[in-house]
Amino acid sequence: MSDILLFHHALGPNEGLHTFADELRQAGHTVHTPDLFDGRTFGTIDEGVAYAREVGWDEIMARGERAADALPNELVYAGFSLGVVPAQMLAQTRPGAAGALFFSSCLPAEEFGEWPAGVPVQIHGADADPIFMDEGDVDAARELVEIADDAQLFLYPGNQHYFADSSLPGYDADAGRILIERVLAFLSRVG
Repeated sequence: MSDILLFHHALGPNEGLHTFADELRQAGHTVHTPDLFDGRTFGTIDEGVAYAREVGWDEIMARGERAADALPNELVYAGFSLGVVPAQMLAQTRPGAAGALFFSSCLPAEEFGEWPAGVPVQIHGADADPIFMDEGDVDAARELVEIADDAQLFLYPGNQHYFADSSLPGYDADAGRILIERVLAFLSRVG
């Protein structure tokens, strides 16, 4: 079984994040869900991103690092959207990563150096999500698939950025079910 460090998206640590983490726990995995926003949640992506900017990206990243400090090195680093930033940074820079799961976001690997050899990664996004498709995330994901030893990119039909968050109106139950099946298969392979 895997030990997973799961970072929330720009709306904060909402019910959808905890529901997703609980699904992984029910499959026998250990899931840590640190709060990068000091208890705050937001109604829109813009509000959450504005808060992250106000706090400072360096501080958001430092909060992610502090969350990892108390945990073993052999983690699967996971994140939804904004949470992919600390997850990807840790997967690439903290020795011993067991794997990475990126939902609705991906940065160019060179942002944090080279992708580490032998670290598997899955990237999930909606094929008509204007953020994922038009802001460079899908391009970074495709590049990562090309350079990593073990990488998969899954695109789901739809235009919702948070299509896998069951607590939001844009939740796609069919895509969410397929996503969780793929994630569980990945975790059984890396754990």
